[in-house]
Amino acid sequence: MSRGLTAKLALARGVATLSRFSGSGATSLPGKVLMRLEPSAIGALGGRLSEGSVLVSATNGKTTTAAMAAGILTGEGHTLVHNRAGANMAGGIATTLLAAARSGEGIDGELGLFEVDELWLAQLARELQPRAILLGNLFRDQLDRYGELEAIADSWQHVLSSSNAAAVLNADDPLIADLGRERPGTLYFGVEDDSLALAGIAHAADAKHCRNCGAPYIFDAVYLGHLGHYHCPNCGRERPVPEVTAENVRLEGVRAASFTLRTPAGSAEVQLALPGLYNIYNALAAAALAVTLEIPLAKIVEGLQETQPAFGRAESVAVSLDRSGARATPGATRELRIMLVKNPAGANEVLRTLALEPGEHDLLGVLNDQIADGRDVSWIWDADFELLAGRVGSVLCSGSRAADLAARFKYAGVEGSRIHIQEDLEGALAQAVLAGDSGRPLYALPTYTAMLALRELLVARGEAGSAWT
Repeated sequence: MSRGLTAKLALARGVATLSRFSGSGATSLPGKVLMRLEPSAIGALGGRLSEGSVLVSATNGKTTTAAMAAGILTGEGHTLVHNRAGANMAGGIATTLLAAARSGEGIDGELGLFEVDELWLAQLARELQPRAILLGNLFRDQLDRYGELEAIADSWQHVLSSSNAAAVLNADDPLIADLGRERPGTLYFGVEDDSLALAGIAHAADAKHCRNCGAPYIFDAVYLGHLGHYHCPNCGRERPVPEVTAENVRLEGVRAASFTLRTPAGSAEVQLALPGLYNIYNALAAAALAVTLEIPLAKIVEGLQETQPAFGRAESVAVSLDRSGARATPGATRELRIMLVKNPAGANEVLRTLALEPGEHDLLGVLNDQIADGRDVSWIWDADFELLAGRVGSVLCSGSRAADLAARFKYAGVEGSRIHIQEDLEGALAQAVLAGDSGRPLYALPTYTAMLALRELLVARGEAGSAWT
């Protein structure tokens, strides 16, 4: 088995080399080839990790949460095998393990930290037998691929019931919280700050009914989508009391956020270099995972505070102005801040964060309908673009569904003269950089494949570093 696997690893590495030579990031194909050659490769290579593996899954925020956890764990001295480029299906994780595998039974790392796609959690948990599983949230996303949230929740319930892994769960998400109610030792995290509460639950919110009896939940506080404090007036089921919490939350526009982190070991102030309540939740999730892994509080805080935005998630790039028709002096740049949007809950939090910034905003919206985005883009009508309607200086709509996005901005109340369409991304970027006031940031709001294409364009222009290196 070992000699045969060694040969198969060599073949898969050859595919990786060819993929990189052709300009591809080679994040999944080598792993797919390896799994065809050796179906048990993930389990075999994962078994080499002396400290085992931990898995992170969620609809929104898993890349950032895993990056935060990686910062904490490496700061504590753990050497990681981590799919940091975000390739989170089996092929991506197999590729990550392939890159770390060494001769004999060796592997370049002690602990596996793997971000996992929602639909792949069951298979990968079965193969890797993780020591801990972190589940952050479940929001409606790509219904054509994932189906209804209840189906994913049922799958995740089976994962936890058939695993000995420690469970780290979001108490504020009713669907996630239910997965650990009968499971001893579950560690819950959640927000404890009513100053953040919204006026009510959004019309498009998910998970509004009790899974135990079917009655509508009463939400005592709503923080983000359907996340908050809740109880069932019929059967009495309520939000579990979290052991890891965020209190005294301060949201500081598009650049930062801070909060008081409370854990069983004590409390500390955390200053994040990432914006929004959604990143407070990501930080809480990473902190709770670290608590489960017995990382000291000081190291948790240090790791969180050193985390920089993952690519495409509030990432800031200086874009040249003189590439686009040179109204500006040579060498002049404009800040481009990329903020991924892919479903109503995530989009609303990005819009809510932008609304904290004063003045008008110039936007580059890129809406695609590829398989990884979801073919159905009707979700944009459940995102509250009205939050920014009166403060849009200009919006350039691009992507395969640019016209749909332009219509959404129009119906949100943005003046027609401020809305422009350019399906070609390169042309759209050139126009958007020069639109509005070049002295203020340009905010890019791309869907997933659009974000990857935008970053590829910026890398080719020499304005961003590759996410794959």
